[in-house]
Amino acid sequence: SAYQLFITIGLLVAAIVNNETKDIQSYACYRIPVGIQLIWALILLVGMFILPESPRYLVMKGRIEEAYNAQARLTSSQSKDPQVDIDIKELIANYELMRSYGGTTYADCFKMGSQKNLLRTLVGIFLQAWQQLTGINFIFYYGTSFFHSAGISQPFVITIVTNIVNVAMTIPGMLLMDKIGRRHVLIIGAIGMLICEYIIAIIGTAVGQSNDTAQKTLIAFVCIYIAFFASTWGPAAWVVTGELYPVSIRAKCMSLSSASNWLFNFALGYATPYMVDPDKGNMGSKVFFIW
Repeated sequence: SAYQLFITIGLLVAAIVNNETKDIQSYACYRIPVGIQLIWALILLVGMFILPESPRYLVMKGRIEEAYNAQARLTSSQSKDPQVDIDIKELIANYELMRSYGGTTYADCFKMGSQKNLLRTLVGIFLQAWQQLTGINFIFYYGTSFFHSAGISQPFVITIVTNIVNVAMTIPGMLLMDKIGRRHVLIIGAIGMLICEYIIAIIGTAVGQSNDTAQKTLIAFVCIYIAFFASTWGPAAWVVTGELYPVSIRAKCMSLSSASNWLFNFALGYATPYMVDPDKGNMGSKVFFIW
């Protein structure tokens, strides 16, 4: 769930940068936002040189002493610290348990047995797919264009507002899952987003986007829709997929579910302009009927 939180923070930073560069009357208006992304890539590159190796990986390779040192660095403690010893012994126990199942391949993720690997794998893949199919990234990728086409006077500012809602509501969502359970969180989020998206689509279709009241209502329900997503499906999809799989195939299944998320992210990012652009599908608010 913290992974999702930092995604939302990145989206907010991008929205602020875009707002600050929107009035530049040169190629710099898009080169600056693109160039700023290189800063984070540089930080990541430098960080990789000082990041210790995964203690779990070192345990798997039999490099136990190095695993102790890596865990100590990660926890800012000494390799002889009792907690480090507990952590490494737990990793060793988990690895021995995984070895007891024998070697696994991606084919094992799709086998139906007593552990129902196929069902678990498909649940994880479809959870991540449906997280994207809620249409949330339509707002974060093309929200500025959508708000502009709806006649809203300050679309860049509204985009910042929607991103602030996204960040703020992700935090209570991280806490909510342990209070009411993962399944209830997903159900509540799905119902809330469904209602909001229908209202947005109906208002945009029946009333029209040029009406001032309709514009304010549209903005309000977009924010409510984002609040439902951020506090439920945003973090919950990652939490559920992280807890769903048996130890023996967890890493492989997580890679499949994550790939599903980014594959659908790409597909929707590619297809959405053709759905809403005036010279293409020109769906406008009606696209929310699909979401």
